[in-house]
Amino acid sequence: MVKQGVKKRIEQLREQINHHNYRYYVLDSPEVSDAEYDELMAELRRLEEEHPELITPESPTQRVGAAPVEAFGVVEHRVPLLSLANVFSDEELLAWHKRTSNLVPVRDMDFVCELKLDGLAVALTYTDGRLTTGATRGDGYRGEDITQNLRTIRSIPLSVPKDAPKRFEVRGEIYLSKKGFKRLNEERAQEGQSLFANPRNAAAGSVRQLDPRITARRPLDIYIYALGWAEGTVPLTHWETLEYLKSLGFKVNPYNTHTLDISGAEQYYQHWVKEREKLEFEADGIVVKINSIELQEALGTVGHDPRWAVAYKFPAVQATTRLLGIEISVGRTGSLNPYAILEPVSVGGVTIKQAALHNEEDIRRKDIRIGDIVVVQRAGEVIPQVVGPVVSRRTGKEEMFVMPCRCPVCGNDVVKPEGEAMARCTNASCSAQIHENLAHFVSRPAMDIDGIGEKLVAALLEEGLVKDVSDLYYLHQHEQELIDMERMGEKSAHNVLNAIESSKERPLSRVIFALGIRHVGGETAELLANHFGSVDRLAKASQEELASFPAIGHKIAESVHSFFQQGSNLRVIDKLRRAGVRLGEEAVGRKELPLAGQEFVVTGKLEAFARSEAEARIKELGGSTGSSVTKKTTYLVVGTDAGSKLDKARAMGTRLLNEEEFLHLIGEANK
Repeated sequence: MVKQGVKKRIEQLREQINHHNYRYYVLDSPEVSDAEYDELMAELRRLEEEHPELITPESPTQRVGAAPVEAFGVVEHRVPLLSLANVFSDEELLAWHKRTSNLVPVRDMDFVCELKLDGLAVALTYTDGRLTTGATRGDGYRGEDITQNLRTIRSIPLSVPKDAPKRFEVRGEIYLSKKGFKRLNEERAQEGQSLFANPRNAAAGSVRQLDPRITARRPLDIYIYALGWAEGTVPLTHWETLEYLKSLGFKVNPYNTHTLDISGAEQYYQHWVKEREKLEFEADGIVVKINSIELQEALGTVGHDPRWAVAYKFPAVQATTRLLGIEISVGRTGSLNPYAILEPVSVGGVTIKQAALHNEEDIRRKDIRIGDIVVVQRAGEVIPQVVGPVVSRRTGKEEMFVMPCRCPVCGNDVVKPEGEAMARCTNASCSAQIHENLAHFVSRPAMDIDGIGEKLVAALLEEGLVKDVSDLYYLHQHEQELIDMERMGEKSAHNVLNAIESSKERPLSRVIFALGIRHVGGETAELLANHFGSVDRLAKASQEELASFPAIGHKIAESVHSFFQQGSNLRVIDKLRRAGVRLGEEAVGRKELPLAGQEFVVTGKLEAFARSEAEARIKELGGSTGSSVTKKTTYLVVGTDAGSKLDKARAMGTRLLNEEEFLHLIGEANK
């Protein structure tokens, strides 16, 4: 007789999991992290294995997703599109390997390892060389017909070569790159829309739009990972199948690997646990597949999972925890930036105690309250963020956040300009602003003063050696004091002073950017430098003259004009001038610079420096840069993993430069 407590717990777990399935698959709005969901499912599987008489067809363990939404139309999967069983340790992976080896004893069993993208699984059917149907996984047997939406994704071929099978289906993962996800959420924030919690939700929400035009505007991509079925002869191994699909024009993940034993799969996993943050897309684990198709067919499935493949999950990058409080940091422009104080929680193997909250409006829009259980996300090298609250777990004791009316650093009044999201400290001499201003001024995109980082900036302020950015150029008058500072010494001090001296010759655009004028980024600084030619002429420009630029606008014009009306800023500029910092382009007109009149486009990855740095070098030498190849493009600089720009450049006859040739060109130009 089964204990009533076990039966009741099974019913509770099923109810919870069905609720979370609906939130995840249908609403694209999960309330718990993947790790918490996996724990619920693992407990239910264990209880059902111990009490098989309680298993019912309606149990979540007997399904692989959620029922399709009828509004899209329904597609029956000819071969079920099943989910994978999960393992979370080397021991569990080896146990899976042992089970499969016992079922089909063979001397040699090789494997294919693939990254498990955190996206949306789809099935694409081709008939007579043309894409005829695209469907979601759905419940594994019936999916949603999203053909029109999938046709808008440019990496999905609409047709395949004539030698392809007459009818076949491929399976892949729709995803958003990290950059694409960030851009999409920035656009939604500007429009006042709710933000997507993660790239998976964004991808799912994008392909399940009733209007394909919305899907078309989003930067979706796909990697094909399997041949579902085919009418005709197909390769005998999964690795050969992937190579075959690649030859038909399908996009296959370049990080896939073929290994001869299970230890190779363990090494692949450990490599990507360390390197996953460098990926351009989100991955939540690896998939290990037995390579032989014959063995796959012999092993078949158990329940709703194939026996011949398993997902080895990475440590979670999302978790839920309690928001204990909200505190404020002050930025270099006086902005009051709220951040979350969290009950410590492990996310991706790192203990998180604080996370970003962006601004007061974002807190209001997400309805985040002190005391909430919140979803915390850590992805890539980005500061951990609070994605949103788990509203269903509120107790009624949560408190609304109120922005302070006085600066928490200096105590001065706080104002929130009309039409802006950020509240600001009104005290230009606030110590927090001075610290951030100095850190910005010495940074690589600005004056690029090597050897001065956050810690040295703080130490210089504490010792009273600098009070504003111009004081850096008078540090040579305090050389001994600099040498005597903790962790400095004579050699380090001389290196810092030499770096400061070298920075005096930075281009005007870098100086304008380094001044830290609100709303003035690198591109705007370059526009202003090219037009005005000197800081003095820029300082004398009226607000109307500044606003007349199409790329400037009223807000930036007001900010620039206001900056040069403040006596403290003019005194800093005067001190920079007296120190010998180059505040104009008079010495070399832009038309006389060696790369003047030449337009460059950079594609692929460069070894010597990042793309933004390469473009900065080009601009410093008088050249211009573009994002796409046109008739005006003089050179295409080609790094590794170059994309479609290379094909377009070849078709247009554009001159190509590999990295070595590019380095030689800018080296000669520098001479």
